[in-house]
Amino acid sequence: MKVGIVGGGQLARMLVLAGYPLGLHFQVLDPAPDACAGQVAPLIQGDYHDVAQLESLAAWAEVVTFDFENVPAEAGRALEGRVAVYPPTEALALAQDRLSEKTLFWELGIPTPAFATVDSLEELHNAVLSVELPAVLKTRRLGYDGKGQRMLRTAEDIEPAWQALGNAPLILESFVPFACEVSIVAVRGRDRTTAFYPLVENHHRDGILRLSRAPRRMLELEQEGWDYAHRLLDRLDYVGVLAIEFFVKDGRLIANEMAPRVHNSGHWTLEGAETSQFENHLRAILGLPLGSTAAIGHSAMVNCIGDLPGLAAVLAIPDAHYHAYGKARRSGRKVGHITLWANDPGAVHAGLKQLLPLTGFNLDEFG
Repeated sequence: MKVGIVGGGQLARMLVLAGYPLGLHFQVLDPAPDACAGQVAPLIQGDYHDVAQLESLAAWAEVVTFDFENVPAEAGRALEGRVAVYPPTEALALAQDRLSEKTLFWELGIPTPAFATVDSLEELHNAVLSVELPAVLKTRRLGYDGKGQRMLRTAEDIEPAWQALGNAPLILESFVPFACEVSIVAVRGRDRTTAFYPLVENHHRDGILRLSRAPRRMLELEQEGWDYAHRLLDRLDYVGVLAIEFFVKDGRLIANEMAPRVHNSGHWTLEGAETSQFENHLRAILGLPLGSTAAIGHSAMVNCIGDLPGLAAVLAIPDAHYHAYGKARRSGRKVGHITLWANDPGAVHAGLKQLLPLTGFNLDEFG
C-alpha cells in the first residue's frame, strides 16, 4: 500500500516509521530540501501549490494525508478526484481559520470562550466591550505554538496589540482562567468505526506544549470530550486521527482548538498505548481495522524545544524513550521528545523529576 504525505515534518516522519512494520510505502511532499521526513522516505521537494508535483504524488499514492493543518486547503482540493484524501479537505480548511473553527464548535453545541471577529482598530475596541478583558487577540490563520497572539489585560494593551497583529484578519477571545488543559485524541476509520484514546493532561509554556501525562482519570470529563469529538467526526464525515484541545473550568470542558491530524499530545501513545496514534491514523485512512487505543500503564511525554538533552543522560533514566526528529537545532523549534512509561504512576513521577531538569524545567513548575 502506498501513502502520500503532504508536509514533511516530524509528524510525517513518525507516520512513516509507524507504517514500515505494516509493509507500507511512502512519498512525502514538502518545500524544504531538508524536511526531516525526507530522512526516512522519498522526498518530493515542491511547493504545496505546485499542481504538477501534487499530481505526481496523487498518481503514485493510493491515499494522501497531511502532516500539519497549515498545508493550504487548495492543495487538498487539487488532490481530490485524483486520489483518496483523508482527513477531508473541509476539516483542513476549517482548522486553518480560528473564526470558522470556533463557529463550527458553537454550531455543534461545543462550549468555547466568547469570541468576536476583528478587522479594524474600531472593531477591536467594540469587541473588547462585548468579550471583555482580559482577552487574547489572535490571528485567524497560521497561528500555532503561541505565534500570532497578544494578551490584552487592560485598555492600554489594545493599540499595541493592534499594531503588532493588525495586518491580518483577527479574532478576539475571552481569556479562560482554567484549572488545567486537556486533550482528546480520536480516530475514525473509513467504515466509521470510532475509537478514543484516554484523556491527556497538558502543560504549556510560552504557547508551546512542554509536558503531557496520560491517562488522566477524570471520567466525566473524558465522556464529555468523547461526545464533543463524536459531533465533529460526524459533521465532517471524518477519517483519520483528530485531536481537540480543551480548557477545564469549573469542572467542564471549553474547546480551544482542533487539529485534523496526529497530535503532539498523542506522542505518549508510541510506548504507552496498545496502538499508537500514528499506526491508527494509517490504519484508518487505508481502510484497515483500527487497533486498540487502550493505555498500557502510565505515560508522560516531554517536548524538547530548541535543543536535545544528552542521549546518555536520558537513557540512564529508567523507562525513558528518546525520539530525535533529525532537525537542525533552533530556538523555539520542536527538535524531539522523550516519553516515560511504567506500570506504576509513581515511577513515571520519579522519572520526570530526573528528566525535566535536563530540558530546563523542574516538576514543581507543572504541579
